Amino acid sequence: MEEPLWNEWRRPGPTPAQRRRDIGTAVLVMLCAVEFVVLVNSMGAFVFKGAPGLHVQVPWMAALSLPLVVRRRYPVAVMLVVSALFIVAQSQKVADNLVPSAILFLTIYTVGAWERNRLLARWSRLGVIVAMFLWLGFSLVRALLGPPADFKDAAGPMDPVLASVLYGLEFNIFFFVLAYILGEMAWTAARRQAQLSFQAEELRRSQEQNTRGAIAAERMRIARDLHDVVAHHVSVMGIQAGAARRVLDSDPAMARDALQTVEQTARTAINELRGLLGVLRADAEPDLRAAPGLDDLPELFDNARAAGLEVSHSVYGSPREVSSAVALSAYRVVQEALTNVVKHADAQHVDVRMRFLDSALELEIADDGRGRSAAVGSGFGLVGMRERLAVHGGSLEAGPRRDAGYLVRASLPTAVEEKV
Repeated sequence: MEEPLWNEWRRPGPTPAQRRRDIGTAVLVMLCAVEFVVLVNSMGAFVFKGAPGLHVQVPWMAALSLPLVVRRRYPVAVMLVVSALFIVAQSQKVADNLVPSAILFLTIYTVGAWERNRLLARWSRLGVIVAMFLWLGFSLVRALLGPPADFKDAAGPMDPVLASVLYGLEFNIFFFVLAYILGEMAWTAARRQAQLSFQAEELRRSQEQNTRGAIAAERMRIARDLHDVVAHHVSVMGIQAGAARRVLDSDPAMARDALQTVEQTARTAINELRGLLGVLRADAEPDLRAAPGLDDLPELFDNARAAGLEVSHSVYGSPREVSSAVALSAYRVVQEALTNVVKHADAQHVDVRMRFLDSALELEIADDGRGRSAAVGSGFGLVGMRERLAVHGGSLEAGPRRDAGYLVRASLPTAVEEKV
């Protein structure tokens, strides 16, 4: 697995559980907003003079809260909508300003934490912050040009109007900077969590690979032991069988003893083979499957069709059982040929033919591509095919077709069972 470029990492979208939590958050915020409006109106503690009635303020609170339902799915759009509604709500002199400010804070934070396009996240937040300060400046100028505010309880050393302006500016600077920074911190934390998860997965894969290597090395040792056991016992059996043959007519008793030794040696070899094979099977991984054969060819055809290749398959002669080794080699030849057609031949159609001859199994894989599929293919290619076929005394023909495409023809001798 290739390590991602973390500077270009993009946070995955919200999970279904997170989307459900956003719905719950929006409902909770809306209930709080309505409650605060009712409380503020009940106390008469209006932020703006001349506030409208509850029948106007409550819908505004609902309108500000509802976009939070999709805040993590469409963070920038939600922030822009809430910002516009925030300004309009203030222009309508909605009584409460605490909950709308908290909603605006949450949307700015969400853009920093969830927007996948980091350039858009940065400039959209800065644009909203600038717009909010322009609106704040407009509101301050309008307040200064209007009737003078009543600061009857002012007791500090500063001019009350100047103190009010500085307080509003500094509070909003702190408000927006905090929302911006917390959003960046949430994004960085999510990226760090993704890095840790990737490193943990890499470590797990490395440990699995090391374990597989150790198992493979141990199996090689067991295979050598198996070879030594078989070679030793077969040698003993050969010697004893030869001795029995030579004395069969002259000394039947000695021949009988020799054949008995052959029988005992064969049983000993079988017992030892069973023990070693039991170890191999016990150590085998649970997901290991049997070696593929002719019955698994349809899966190869389906994979090629899934890659956009049209595949036709035909069988000639009377199908019969072949040895597992021959079936495996036939499967690998077809697999390599189809892989190369998909990757390199730029073909639309491939024709796979299988012929059961009297003493051989013949395969033909022909495509209508550019005539270079097997020659440039990855994996074992032509060399690997010939090596596999050579094990069985088979042959391979491969080359461009006369009209177009490439042809691979493989012949695998099939063993004829001797009748006893």
